[in-house]
Amino acid sequence: MNTPAPKETTEAEATQTFCAVCLSLTLCFVVYSMLIVVVPVYGLQLGASPLVLGAVLSAQYLLPLALAIPLGGVVSRFGGRATLITGAGLMVAGLLAMYLWPGFGGLVLGQLLVGLAHLQMVLAAQTIIANLGAGPRLEKYFGWYSTWLSGGQVIGPLLAGLLLNASGTAYVFLVMAAFALVAGVVGFWLTGQSTERIQVTRKQAGFRAQWVLMQSNRGVQLSVLVTVLGMFALGVYGSYLPVYLESLAISPVIIGILVSLRAGVSMVIRPFMASIIQLAGGRVNTVLLSLVTVSAGIALLGATEQVVVMGLLAVLVGIGSGLTQPLSMVILAESVDRAKRSGALGMRLMANRAIHFLAPLMFGLLLELGGFALAFGASGVAIAAALPIGRKLFKP
Repeated sequence: MNTPAPKETTEAEATQTFCAVCLSLTLCFVVYSMLIVVVPVYGLQLGASPLVLGAVLSAQYLLPLALAIPLGGVVSRFGGRATLITGAGLMVAGLLAMYLWPGFGGLVLGQLLVGLAHLQMVLAAQTIIANLGAGPRLEKYFGWYSTWLSGGQVIGPLLAGLLLNASGTAYVFLVMAAFALVAGVVGFWLTGQSTERIQVTRKQAGFRAQWVLMQSNRGVQLSVLVTVLGMFALGVYGSYLPVYLESLAISPVIIGILVSLRAGVSMVIRPFMASIIQLAGGRVNTVLLSLVTVSAGIALLGATEQVVVMGLLAVLVGIGSGLTQPLSMVILAESVDRAKRSGALGMRLMANRAIHFLAPLMFGLLLELGGFALAFGASGVAIAAALPIGRKLFKP
């Protein structure tokens, strides 16, 4: 099926669209990163064991795992703006479910809805931005987009820690619902290509099409490898660092600071992505070096109880994750044409959510078997073990 040529996007439309996407998704990530702190603490208050807590944390990734690729077709057919706004409404519903239905039932339902909503918003935003440019311009857009999201990830845990310290979990879900509502309202400012619809067939956007693309497209393969390794590290770090700190009787405010530190480092480093790529000798070298820092930060995290050392390890994880994620998106966006882009981004996000789903469960099992030192250490070693495979497959 031939894809109609997109309308020419003016500089003003591109700027307005980019700013609206960044603001909306920053608010989305404020909510998402608040949940990283709130859900483990709330689960422990409900008496969850490590394995049960892992299941609750993983529930957020169930629907995205199944629906990421179909949602890529939805973004193409209905446009990025409509998909983003609908996702924000779904996120509000999930957060209200957590507030109105106390206990594990509301928590799991809310996790399911928020996970699907987050996927919709992220997939819509990535597709919109991927259509705004190419080459260095696209690197710039994705670098700054990721910087905005890191800002949300810095603010979220800090705000969650302050709210938990002040009033426990009584009102924190309502505050998050308010942020999600504003994110949806901002979506109405999107313009230009974000409102366009592309009539794609199942052959172009379905599971089989993405599997063929994964088998044949080197850029897609590299992008998925990067996101699987990077998201495994962040899944372990985000899900169980608050639990580890809670077990050490560290206050919610300090927990929020340590979780935010990783995102803060990522935010600072992303505007310099182009210079770092040049110094490292290319995108592939940058990806591999970034994953080395992530694996080292994760592996050593359970070996210390010192807050300062944990902060230094958070910096390592922040440097690595700050570069791998925008690079993964740029590599994929430039490897497929416009008609296939939403579906390919959906496949990348499916891999992302699959590893996010599995990481807490695997970590929870290791935690019950041998404690935090074994669980964090084994997770870091697993990431490092995959690096030689990546270098062999994608040697620049």
